[in-house]
Amino acid sequence: MNNWLKKLKYDPLSSLSSTKNKAIQYFVKRDLLEEEVEPIKTIWEEPYAQKIIRKQLTDGSWKPTGKPSQYNENRHLWAVFKSLRELVPKYSLNKKHKCTRKAAEFIFRCQTEEGDIRGIYSNQYMPNYMGALLELLNKAEFHDDPRIEKGFQWFLSMRHTDGGWGLPMLTKPCTWQEVYALPAPISPDKTKPSSHWLTGMVLRAFAAHPKYKNCNEAREAGNLLISRFFQRDKYSSRQDKSYWFKFYIPFFWTDLLSALDTVSKLGFSRDEPKINKGLQYFIDE
Repeated sequence: MNNWLKKLKYDPLSSLSSTKNKAIQYFVKRDLLEEEVEPIKTIWEEPYAQKIIRKQLTDGSWKPTGKPSQYNENRHLWAVFKSLRELVPKYSLNKKHKCTRKAAEFIFRCQTEEGDIRGIYSNQYMPNYMGALLELLNKAEFHDDPRIEKGFQWFLSMRHTDGGWGLPMLTKPCTWQEVYALPAPISPDKTKPSSHWLTGMVLRAFAAHPKYKNCNEAREAGNLLISRFFQRDKYSSRQDKSYWFKFYIPFFWTDLLSALDTVSKLGFSRDEPKINKGLQYFIDE
């Protein structure tokens, strides 16, 4: 118990334990102190969680915020992602809650016959957001739903030859207006290098699934992700090396923290040199 503390220069337990945030208190007791806790439903009643839940619409989505763009985006799908990104990681809402079930059904209504979830980029493929959505659904215990299986089969069919994934839109010399006006999604050029920031988002879905986290394809993609630690991405979006150190809690884009969390769940050892270097960064900082 607490052997991980020996690696750190500073003991965070006193600060974490003294917080007034009941959700943080709960997970500190359960995950760090390994103490007995009440059923997870007790933190679903926290005011911030309830504020989000109360705003859910009857179709399972949430009202989008901000002004609509000129593109044909599914802004309600974005709002679902934004809300679940708060409710699932911070409060562990799962499929036992009606709110989560309704949100999942809305997401699945955005799944195409091909198996991908589409809408945030109009009619274009969005493996990055799909990876983040499936991660949340898997964490909310929907991993045995056949529509999740269909999504993973789509991911496997879209892999690049180097083992990772890319965003097809970024491989074509088109403007956003031209891309969004296309009648069909751009197919991936699987011979091109993968994007590590996008591969990291897809791998989060694999890491959260009890079966797919153990598949060979996830292992290969994990090796690719680790090999890119601290490097520039291959494409224009989030390309600079500094993006490894722009952290999002809960996870959003791929950064060093989300990548380390992912590869640990895929079974990679902390003794792997680049993983160890990544862990040392957090210890030093």
